[in-house]
Amino acid sequence: MKQKFTCLLLLVALSISAFAQKDNSYKKRSLFGVHFNALDVKSPQDWKNNGGPKYFTKFKDLDLGFSLSYWKLIGPLIDFSAKANFLFHDYAAVDRNQYSSDYNQVGIELEPALNFKAFRDGAILNPFLTAGIGGGIYSSRLGAYVPTGLGIEANIKNLTHIFLQAQYRFTLDRAVLKDNVLYSLGIAQNMSKDEEPAVVIPPVIPTVPEVKLPIAVAVDTDGDGINDVEDKCPDVAGIAKYSGCPVPDSDGDGVNDDLDKCPKEPGIAKYNGCLIPDSDGDGVNDELDKCPKVVGPASNDGCPIIDKAVIEKINFSAKNIQYATGSYKLLASSYKSLDNVVELLQKDPSLLINIDGHTDNVGNAALNKTLSQNRADEVKKYLVSKGVSADRLTATGYGSDKPVGDNKTAAGKALNRRTELNVRNH
Repeated sequence: MKQKFTCLLLLVALSISAFAQKDNSYKKRSLFGVHFNALDVKSPQDWKNNGGPKYFTKFKDLDLGFSLSYWKLIGPLIDFSAKANFLFHDYAAVDRNQYSSDYNQVGIELEPALNFKAFRDGAILNPFLTAGIGGGIYSSRLGAYVPTGLGIEANIKNLTHIFLQAQYRFTLDRAVLKDNVLYSLGIAQNMSKDEEPAVVIPPVIPTVPEVKLPIAVAVDTDGDGINDVEDKCPDVAGIAKYSGCPVPDSDGDGVNDDLDKCPKEPGIAKYNGCLIPDSDGDGVNDELDKCPKVVGPASNDGCPIIDKAVIEKINFSAKNIQYATGSYKLLASSYKSLDNVVELLQKDPSLLINIDGHTDNVGNAALNKTLSQNRADEVKKYLVSKGVSADRLTATGYGSDKPVGDNKTAAGKALNRRTELNVRNH
C-alpha cells in the first residue's frame, strides 16, 4: 500500500512538472476574480473531539458563499491576494449557541494573504501554499482568524486564471466563531493591458506625379452623371429618371415619392411616408395605444374604461381574503370571494389583476416581506387552479413597506394586514 501511495505522488509531481512550461517573459499583473465558497464548521470540531480527522462533512451539508478577490505578483514566487468573503452561515446559533432572530445569518470578511508558488507565473499549472490574517463581522459580532492552506492555479493564455483552494482557518476568538475549513473555486481575469511594441514607421519615398494632358469632356456642373446640355436641374444632383433632377417629395414629408406610399399626404419614414396608423379608430395612434385592437379613450391610454361596479366587486372580494395566523395558507372562508373574482375575469378576458400582499410592522421586516409574497402567490395559485391564465396575474409581496393605517394601534395594524386585488386592462 505504501509503495502504491509513493507511486501516486510521483505521478502527480510528474504531471504538474509537465504542465509547468515556463514563459519567463510573463509576469502577473493585477487580477480581479470571483469565487464560489463552501464552509465546513462541523468537521474540525469532530476531528478535535475524536482525536484526529475521521471524515469530511458532505457537500450538501456545507454552508455556501462567494468572494471577490484581487491578486498581484510581489516576488518571483510570491503573490499577494486580498479577498472580501461573504459566507451564509448562522454564526450566532451554530458557533455561539445564541438563538435569536436579531442576528443575521451571514459572515462578511476581509482576508489579505501571501501565496507561495512552486513555479513562476508562466506555468500552466502552479500549486501554492497560503498564509494570512483575516477578520470580519459574524452574525453581528466582530472576530478574527488565521487562514492557512494550499491550492492550485491554472493559467489560461496569461489572461484567465482558475484557482482551486482549501484552507484550515484557526479562530482567534472562540467566543465569536469556531475553527473551520473553507473550500473555494474561482476565476480571475488579467485586467492590465500588455505593453505594445513601438511601431516603426517606414520612411516616405517621394513620388513624382504623372503629368497628363487635359482631355476635353462634357460639362456636368452638379456631378450627377448627366451633362448640363441634358440636365433640367444642372446645379442640383439628380437622376436620369427625372431628367437630372432629384426625386420629388410631393407632400414635403422627407420621404421621396419613389418610396412614399402616401405621396399626397405627409407622414413619417417608419410607415413609408404615411401617417401612424390607428387600428381601432379611437383617435389614439397605435404607437401610443396600449390596447390598439380595442376602442378606448386617450385618458386611459387607448384602453376601455373598466366598469366601476367590477372594480368595487373585486375590492370587496379582496377584503374577505383570510389566512391561517402566521401562515400563508388560505382559509376556506376565502374561497367564495375568490370564486367571484374568477367569474368576473372569465366574463372579461381583457382584465388583468395585480395581487399585492401587505403586513403590519410586527416582527422581522425580511420575514414579513417573504410572508406577504407567499400569501400573494397563494391567491394567484388558487385563481390559476380555477382556470385563470397565470399571465393575467401579477403577485407581489410588499411586507410592511406600504401601510394604510397607523402601526402604533391595533386597528391600524389590522388594516395593514391585507391582500389587495388591483384590476387593470393594460
